[in-house]
Amino acid sequence: MEENKNVTEELEENETAPEEQTTVENENDVESEEKLSKADKKKLKKAEEEIAALEAKLSEADDKYMRLYAEYDNFRRRSQKEKEGTYADAYIDALTQILPVLDNLERAAAFGTDDAEHPLAKGLELTLKSFSETMEKMGVAEIPALGEKFDPNVHNAVMHVDDETLGENEVVEVFMKGYIRGDKVLRHSMVKVAN
Repeated sequence: MEENKNVTEELEENETAPEEQTTVENENDVESEEKLSKADKKKLKKAEEEIAALEAKLSEADDKYMRLYAEYDNFRRRSQKEKEGTYADAYIDALTQILPVLDNLERAAAFGTDDAEHPLAKGLELTLKSFSETMEKMGVAEIPALGEKFDPNVHNAVMHVDDETLGENEVVEVFMKGYIRGDKVLRHSMVKVAN
């Protein structure tokens, strides 16, 4: 029991000891500041000013870095968007240049020989089929026009006809097929519209 009592007393002494030590250290700091010479005080003040100046410089450099990083991130995103846009525009331009070839193949097939077994007619039919499949793989679709309601977003009306048997703004004839890829119109359908 006496051992427990001694241990408890030692713990209590240790608990109070740090407070006393802190007080003693604070008193020593005050005494040491008082003992500092004027030259030492000037050096200390100069060092504190230098530290403050360096902290300000560091804060300024950090701010510049953050702004530069944000600008670079914006530039990277903008460049990526422009790159994607340039690719899409070039892709659509190339497809637009190919559409007249498809038109000519369709015209040739329409005015072909009456003999469907003729080698030229068969070759033209296979070429047209292959061309259409390739366009489909590239995401190009024909814009539906004949019998549809006129839509100025995808149709280009070049003629108008009044006919009571037909519906209002109904496409009655297609002069040139229109094509679309995704939501981008490659070429508007040239049509005749009723009423």
